[in-house]
This record gives sequence, structure tokens and C-alpha cells, in this order.
Amino acid sequence: MNGDRQLEWLRREGRIVIVGASLAGLRAAETLREEGFAGSLTVIGDEPYEPYDRPPLSKQVLLGKATSDRTTLPRRRDPDAKWRLGVAATGLDMAAGRVKLADGDEVPYDRLLIATGVRARPWPNEREAELDGVFVLRTCDDAARLHSRLKQGPRRVLVIGAGFTGSEIASACREQGIEVTVAERGAAPLVGALGGVVGDVAAQMQREQGVDLRCGVMVTSLEGDSTGRVRSAHLSDGAEVEADIVVVSLGATRNTEWLAGSGLGAGPRGIACDAGCRAFDIRGIVTDDIFVAGDVARSPHPLFGYQFLSLEHWGNAVSQAEIAAHNMVSAGSDRRPHMWVPAFWSSQFGVNIKSVGVPSLGEEILVAQGSLAERRFTGVYGYQGRVIGAVTFDQSRWLPFYQHLIETTAPFPLPFATVDRRSDGKRPIPADFPDPSVPTHGPTVTLSGYSPADRQLVFTPGR
Repeated sequence: MNGDRQLEWLRREGRIVIVGASLAGLRAAETLREEGFAGSLTVIGDEPYEPYDRPPLSKQVLLGKATSDRTTLPRRRDPDAKWRLGVAATGLDMAAGRVKLADGDEVPYDRLLIATGVRARPWPNEREAELDGVFVLRTCDDAARLHSRLKQGPRRVLVIGAGFTGSEIASACREQGIEVTVAERGAAPLVGALGGVVGDVAAQMQREQGVDLRCGVMVTSLEGDSTGRVRSAHLSDGAEVEADIVVVSLGATRNTEWLAGSGLGAGPRGIACDAGCRAFDIRGIVTDDIFVAGDVARSPHPLFGYQFLSLEHWGNAVSQAEIAAHNMVSAGSDRRPHMWVPAFWSSQFGVNIKSVGVPSLGEEILVAQGSLAERRFTGVYGYQGRVIGAVTFDQSRWLPFYQHLIETTAPFPLPFATVDRRSDGKRPIPADFPDPSVPTHGPTVTLSGYSPADRQLVFTPGR
């Protein structure tokens, strides 16, 4: 069968399997039908729920403004799929074209899309993680349990980690009048994503809202009482914080373990794929029947030096799923690259924070509009003489302009005047991102398997 006839057959009666029943999986399924795919479509998910929206979990759900079971994603159309929910994928046989499931079943495919996303990184001490009152926040079940406990009026909540999710949890606590301590290993909240200059603004914001913010410290252990309920946490500076609830917010782990031994180029940093979303095998050869989308994917981006980026962004999951689905049922000449410009938003302590591009690549930041002191500003990040990212605090209407600058590789510092330029923005200053060589809670050793002698992936978490 030649290529054209094979593609025609695939579109008419082929078998497509999507592993991952979340945002990316749903949008890919819908797009496949919109593209005219008429064959069988199976969507596999380890949770027993239909695809739901995660951003409200750390905001509206914790505040009691929505229940976790009301976050189901709206559907653009009926994807006419067979849903295998509540059963995890446990293995992949690339040669036979089959996905192995936890219930012993195997699902054959002609095209496979992997959209397994990430999960919350747990507290590294398993015994302490099992204490009553220790939570993570990733799923709707996590949000429902945490909200239920917050309603009981804890004396104090300890949040470990001051990234976006940890900061949003702290914000939700303060909005409900709950005392909260945040322990952050870095110098300030959000410092890994937005740098120290913006992190200092976030720190001031948290402290003014009553957060007991402890930066530059680690939580070394959790302690429970005689009933097995968490009682306190010990910090690296010798302090002890008493808390009824501990929320571990140490980032995410990509769901790739089920692909171990499959021959696919998958590891702790995700699944490598080309700009067309086709997965690489462990030898670096691109496959043509396995595609990747969403948080679990790592793909090169021409605007950012062709670095392989893993983007845990809502918009990226949608865009990449649509591109992957289109390419799965299209001839090579009709395929499209995934070149979505990263974007992110967060709402915390009454401030709307949005970013575009990759600020964490920035060497310097220029406050192009507004004022840091007023916490209403636009910060522009520069890398090697060009604009690489931007962040706004309550000034999101300007972001499309800066996205255009990123897309057109505009020079940095900006060679033109901007509206509402203050004394803060006379010249760029170091963006003050943490030294990436300093160990964190993330992986410290990752052997990616690129060497023929090193095909075993080893993950060593930071201590």
C-alpha cells in the first residue's frame, strides 16, 4: 500500500489511541474528528473522571466558589470515542503497536498520541507523606480533600514551595482568614519562573497580606502526633512551625514511567519530540506513528534557540494537541509545526499575573511600564540582545504587544519609548534567576540515554 492509500485507509478505518484523558487528550480527540478521521478512537485515562479543568482547583475550588465535580471541560463536539477511564497505561509495545493496561488488557493502535501529563511531586519521605493532614494539589480529588479540611478551620497551614501553585494556595488560605506559613528554598516566591526582581515584589505582596513567608530555608522533616496527624515541621534554620495542614507544592513529575523499556525517548524531563509532535525513540530517530502533546512533551522551539521546552501551560496543551492531531492524519507536506509562544497566568492576593515567552531564560529585566513599587507593571526580559519574555502585574492588556516583540526577535533593551515608563525602567537590571547548578527539589542527575552505553535512566531527587 503506497503512502497516499495508507493515509486514506487510516483516516477511514484506522485505530487511534490517546493515552491521557485530560485537556490535551480531549482537544486532540475533538480535532481528529474535525479533521475528518472516521476510524476507531480510544481515550485511556487513569482517573475515573471525564476530562476536567485544573486551573480552578487551586483558586475557585479552594475558596468554595466551585466544587471539584463542576470543573468538567466543555466539549467542542462529541469526539465519538471509546473512553477507558480509571485504568492506567502500564506499558507500550512499539513493535506490535499495542498499549498495555493495568487491568491486563491491551489496546492495539495504528497511531498513538501520548498526553499523560504530570503529577504532583510528593513529599520525599513516604512515612511523613502518609501523615494525616499532608496534601498535594493536582487532581480534583486532591482539591476536594484539601478544601474539606480547610473548611474545618485549621489553626495554621504550612505550604512547602512558593511557586505559582504554592502561592495560589497561600492566597486562598489568607482570603479565608486562615493563618499560613510558606517555606521556600529560593530567595523569594516565584523566583524560579520570574527571577528575583519580580520575586521580591511577590514577597512583599505576600507579607502584606499576612503570610508568614520564610525564604532561603528547607523543610527538613514533618512530625506527627500520637494519632498519626501532622503536628509540625522542622526547618533547616532550626525553626519549628506548628501546622494542622501541610501542602507539599514542590513542582511536578512527568508521567513517563510506564514507558520504561519501550524504546521511546522518555524520561524524567518528558518525552522528546520534533516540532511536528512526533516522538523520538531512544536512539534519537523520529517515529511516525507515535505523537506527544501537553505537559509531558519536550519539543524544540525556533524562537528559543531550538531548545527542547517542556511547557506546563493550559494554552500549550490545547495548541500542541491540535497540531499533533492534525499531523496524525495528514500527509507529510500538510503537517504543521508547533510554535506556540508560551503564556501563563495566575491570580493571587488580588493581583492578576500573566507572562508570555520564556522569562526564565532572561539575563536582564526592564520595567518597561508602570512601577514595581505600585505592583502594577510590565517587565520585559532580555537574552543575548533580544526580547525573550514579558510579565505583567495587573497590566495584561499590553501582553499582545510584547508577544509580537518576542515573535519578531525585537532587540533588547527596547530602542523606543513606552507608555508610562517610570524611573524603574531607565535601564535594564539583572533578572536575578537562581543559579541552575544549585541543587533543588528537582532532579540532580538525569542520564538521558543519548549515549549508546547509557540507556538506563536514573533519577536522583534533591535532598
